[in-house]
Amino acid sequence: MSTDKRDRQRERRVRLQAALDQAQAKSRRRRRLLWGGLVLVVIAGLVALVAVLSNGEDEEASDDGTTTTSQGVAEPAELPVPPAGASITGDTPCPPADGSAQRTTQFEKAPPLCIDPSKSYQAVVHTSLGAFTIQLDPRTAPLATNNFVVLARYHLYDGIPFHRIVPGFVIQAGDPIGEPWGSHGPGYTFADELPPEGTVYGLGTVAMANSGPNTNGSQFFVVSGAETGLQASYTIFGNVTDGIDVVETIGAVPPTPNPTSGASDWPSQVVTIDRIDIIETDTPPATADSTTTTTIAGG
Repeated sequence: MSTDKRDRQRERRVRLQAALDQAQAKSRRRRRLLWGGLVLVVIAGLVALVAVLSNGEDEEASDDGTTTTSQGVAEPAELPVPPAGASITGDTPCPPADGSAQRTTQFEKAPPLCIDPSKSYQAVVHTSLGAFTIQLDPRTAPLATNNFVVLARYHLYDGIPFHRIVPGFVIQAGDPIGEPWGSHGPGYTFADELPPEGTVYGLGTVAMANSGPNTNGSQFFVVSGAETGLQASYTIFGNVTDGIDVVETIGAVPPTPNPTSGASDWPSQVVTIDRIDIIETDTPPATADSTTTTTIAGG
């Protein structure tokens, strides 16, 4: 065998050995990384186990009833189904002013005029977070005021939660049926009584929610922020004159994604209307001092 041939064979053996050494080194590094990863996984698992055993659960309710995760992120509240109510077919009779009417939540027809236009009306809204008082405005919005008084006296609002809460914007209630929240009303609709263009829906303004022109029903909203930028597309029928701090407290409940729309307006805490007391006085009605403006959908 020639010297050149032996040299070439020796070079090949050297190259092969170098490649083998390199492959073995890579294999050793992979094994070290694999074992290191396994150790980290085991350590992480032990840490997680200790955390679970220490906390007892992954979710916790804060002192105010808001449900949060262990990372402090608000979770959607499970809104209670409104209490069952009776239905009225045919004409809707005016309910007794003493509040003795049976709870009724569905009507075939809108109510007749049941309020006295020469008198003043207030609504004291008792909620699970306190009470606030609405000075109703029968002069500017007689249809909406009459509707609200009638439904309150039929106890439609009793036990109904605020299903929409947008901090610094509005709180909304009045769906008498429930799922899907915000899509139900009393079974009828009535015409708009819209304010002039440019009206400001300011803090404490109470207005009818709707899903388009002349679709008012039982849902209403209260403005919980200083400025909403709403267009004059919602009938204003009152203004909060006492308990605005309660409105702001309700409006401060952290929102979560709405399971239907995806909007960040689903409450993380259940806030319900316990009842609404209507106060009728002989003094002539005064126009509510409301000042107004996004889309407040509902029946």
